[in-house]
Amino acid sequence: MPKLLLLDTASLYFRAFYGVPESLRAPDGTPVNAVRGLLDFLTRLVGDHKPTHLVACWDDDWRPAWRVRLVPSYKAHRVALRMPEGPDLEEVPPALEVQVPLIRQALDALGIAVVGAPGYEADDVIGTLAARAHMPVDVVTGDRDLFQVVDDERGVRVLYTARGVGNLQVVDEEWVQRKYGVPARHYADFALLRGDPSDGLPGVPGVGEKTAASLVGRYGDIDAIIAAAGDDASGMAPSLRAKIQQAADYLAAARDVVRVATDVDLPDIDQALPREPADLERWQRLVDQWRLGGSATRLVSTLAAV
Repeated sequence: MPKLLLLDTASLYFRAFYGVPESLRAPDGTPVNAVRGLLDFLTRLVGDHKPTHLVACWDDDWRPAWRVRLVPSYKAHRVALRMPEGPDLEEVPPALEVQVPLIRQALDALGIAVVGAPGYEADDVIGTLAARAHMPVDVVTGDRDLFQVVDDERGVRVLYTARGVGNLQVVDEEWVQRKYGVPARHYADFALLRGDPSDGLPGVPGVGEKTAASLVGRYGDIDAIIAAAGDDASGMAPSLRAKIQQAADYLAAARDVVRVATDVDLPDIDQALPREPADLERWQRLVDQWRLGGSATRLVSTLAAV
């Protein structure tokens, strides 16, 4: 049965970097723990979930200017250097930063599709590919924002890595409803109200998870909630109505920051899972140069066996 696995690649290589000892190094001293950790993650994911198609989704722009214009605090605390032209530079540990190009080279040599889009995050690439897919989709991420793409009818799930790649939580509509008290289709509305300090999104002051879930459950999407806040007969408590009204400008601006794009212009790509390295000579050169050892061997064996 066809199945598409969409990787939130940065989420995975950050997890690999912090989860695998930095003592793993190439002969020239370059750290390769994130590279080897990511290859091990791929081995586990492909072996356990047996996708027929796989895309490594890439952050061509981790903090798009259009989102910053809407909400200036968006990811501001993670900026290492502001750039007058092009994306700001993200604060990344130097020992990981040097490995990101190596990860890209390894994926290219393997023949795994790597897809990004100027002005968009990997989340938006994932949202677009999931919306266009004609097969079941599993999204591998540690980012709760992607719970909004979950859709049982279309077979779109999230494999949530919060407990590790070896202990994934399978997130479907029932899981989201049980965990947060909202339908997956309204998760973005819920997150908009609640806020997310890790992304620099304040949410509505005085509205936490329970209140946000209650508002979504009673009124529906953010437009309906704002309308209810302006309606004396809506049944919304006066103090809560005041909070929503005072945050109306923020809610209007932030809704497109929180929502994952589903209409990004993406290149046509071959999403098929490779059965062997697309460029064997280049792959072997990378394996030898960066001492990727058993991590490389196990992945190639797993690809051949699926």
